Amino acid sequence: MAKNKKVRLTIGEKLLYTTATLCLALLLVLKVFVGAGISHLNMSIEKMNYDIKEQEKKNESLSMKVNELTSFDKVRTVATDMGLEYNNENIIVVNR
Repeated sequence: MAKNKKVRLTIGEKLLYTTATLCLALLLVLKVFVGAGISHLNMSIEKMNYDIKEQEKKNESLSMKVNELTSFDKVRTVATDMGLEYNNENIIVVNR
């Protein structure tokens, strides 16, 4: 018959095991919070990229509208509607 020996842990060992367990638990909690923060940041970046693309589409549409309104045919139409004489020699083209 074998005797059952109780394993006794010293105070230092108990402190070491408790500290290691707490550190592991804190590390897992920290990993979850950091992962959530990164996910939130990625979602914000994607939303900003979407907003930028939408604004670029609006800008392109407005640019096309400006080009349409500043065409020579449109100028001639507006001039004749207002009772003015359209004289091609008096038109000066200004480049940007």
